[in-house]
Amino acid sequence: MEVSYNQFSGHLPSTMGLSLLNLEELYLGGNRITEVFPSSIINASKLTMLDMGLNSLTGTIPDFGNLRLLRRLLLGGNNLTGESWRFFSSLTNCQYLKYMEVSLNQLSGILPASIGNLSTSLQVLKAFGCSIEGAIPPEIGNLCSLVNLNFASNQLMGFIPGTIGKLTNLQGIYFVQNKHDGYIPVDFCQLTNLVDLVLSDNMLYGSIPTCLGELKSLRTLNLDSNKLESTLPLSFWNLNDLLILNLSSNRLRGSLPWGIQNLRAINRIDLSWNQFSGDIPSSIGGMQSLNISSHNRLEGEIPSGGRFANFSNQSFMQNYALCSESRQQFSPCGRTHKRSRSKKVVTLMKYILPPALSLILAMSLTLFIVRRRKQDRPVPQSEIPFRLEWRRISYRELQEATNAFSESNILGSGSFGSVYGGTLSDGLNVAVKVFNLQSPEARATKSFATESKVLSTIRHRNLVKIIGCCSNTEFKALVLEYMPNGSLEKWLYSHNYFLDMLKRLNIAIDVALALEYLHHGDTYPIVHSDLKPSNVLLDEDMVAHIGYFGIAKLFSKGESMAFTNTLATIGYMAPEYGTEGIVSTSGDVYSYRVMLLEMYTRKKPTYEMFDEQMSLKSWVSQSLNENRITEVVDTNLLGREDENLSRKEQCVYSTLALAIECLIDSTTERINMREVVARLQKIKAVFLAR
Repeated sequence: MEVSYNQFSGHLPSTMGLSLLNLEELYLGGNRITEVFPSSIINASKLTMLDMGLNSLTGTIPDFGNLRLLRRLLLGGNNLTGESWRFFSSLTNCQYLKYMEVSLNQLSGILPASIGNLSTSLQVLKAFGCSIEGAIPPEIGNLCSLVNLNFASNQLMGFIPGTIGKLTNLQGIYFVQNKHDGYIPVDFCQLTNLVDLVLSDNMLYGSIPTCLGELKSLRTLNLDSNKLESTLPLSFWNLNDLLILNLSSNRLRGSLPWGIQNLRAINRIDLSWNQFSGDIPSSIGGMQSLNISSHNRLEGEIPSGGRFANFSNQSFMQNYALCSESRQQFSPCGRTHKRSRSKKVVTLMKYILPPALSLILAMSLTLFIVRRRKQDRPVPQSEIPFRLEWRRISYRELQEATNAFSESNILGSGSFGSVYGGTLSDGLNVAVKVFNLQSPEARATKSFATESKVLSTIRHRNLVKIIGCCSNTEFKALVLEYMPNGSLEKWLYSHNYFLDMLKRLNIAIDVALALEYLHHGDTYPIVHSDLKPSNVLLDEDMVAHIGYFGIAKLFSKGESMAFTNTLATIGYMAPEYGTEGIVSTSGDVYSYRVMLLEMYTRKKPTYEMFDEQMSLKSWVSQSLNENRITEVVDTNLLGREDENLSRKEQCVYSTLALAIECLIDSTTERINMREVVARLQKIKAVFLAR
């Protein structure tokens, strides 16, 4: 029975469980149900799914020992109490339990050791915001299938048990806003699948384990607002796929190494309120978002490229000896910085003159900083703004890598030229995009210039990464990271491949995040202009990356649209693009919606059944209005025998409704990619929670 996320109010019959003896699934979450939790529910012994979360239920959580078939228990967001977590002990009878959430209730008390007797099938345990006290029992290490562990915003204290390191399937640890002290367990380094480690706002002390830098799966590492000391482990700078690093408000010291530039996928670094000293490495100037604030001991020139141009002067105040040629509140970098008299005395007493002179020389040398070219500057065909980290690769090396550009190495081709798979001399697998310089009207040359310019300004986990280039008057090629799983188009239309519901949803979110970054995350908007499944590539982990920026547009300050004579792919173009040549971020939004419909229907917008009377949009829209989505959705996706058919149908319905909602002609009425990302992440959360 499902009546979740409506506006039902009032109370539930105290005897309701006595009349539901054969019920297997009960969804009552997201309503306005009040009064006492009906303890009679324990008589519904065939229940496998019980969702009563996000209501206003009161009273005590009953013993669930009679619900031996229970797989999912969702009680979060009520006003329930737990009487010393006695119900935990009763759940040891539920050996099929996989998902449990009791967050945002008034459970208080101390976690019992019986937590270790819960189902070994348990994958998700969420109990944040419950006023839990005491220490986490070491018996938690018995929950060998656990993937997500969330005890955030409680009153937990004491050492974090090292037995958590035994939970090798863990992907997320969320202990933020507690009172844990002691060291960060070195045992965490055994969690090779860990994606998020969030230990912020505790009282942890000591050093950061060096071995955390070996967890290549990490995407978020938040250790801020603790009492951590020591220098930063050099191993951290090998976390190439890390997206968020927050170490602020600790007692960390030492300098920021040049290796910080290796965090190429990073979206945010916060190292503020520590005791760092030395220069700010110029290599971080092009990073997407960076916060190195007050109360460190940094020296040298404040970088002016990348996101640094948007930071206020307050972000750099109360450091050791920063300088700037463009910020009036700081001394110019052309003359020696004045330090306080006491600092001078200490320095002269502690160091002899030669080392001091060497230091001054070193500081002078580090004042040179690479400034990223402004995005609104026109780029001549002869002047392509390559990043310094791009490899300059010779034609001969590319020839050897691709077996002399053999046809057997071709991964794809188009009007611009061809893409070849290859292996560089150092063993790196790459995709070599060779531009056909003989194409009419020098389109390939323009495409090379545009793509080079765009790729020189962007960096995001869901955009194809450039490795290097080869450019002369007779040959132009870009060397890109190799995507072993090919394009989204291949996975949609090849009979040898299949994308399940969660994979399609993850890919949709990946592409949306990339577009959100292009439209809103950089200094000025970038419009891709040609979004379609063949331009979405999948890496070895099935993470989606947008590729091909040959007709992309970079806007200058204040611009919101532009005109073009270049046509994108028919079927995916927004109406204003095809009729008037208007390019805007709204046009990308339209193309994204078309692709979203295609992903779930497995029908191209140019499929033969579509014409002036019936389009992909109208076909899907009609099915939604008439509640016939199974007739339009990919037949491989919704099988009648599927035990999860109901939640899959709801997921598809919500996603298609989102796509239809903004496939409208008016550009001003289309929602932007920020809202799309938020909506899709909510759809995913609902899908996984049920």
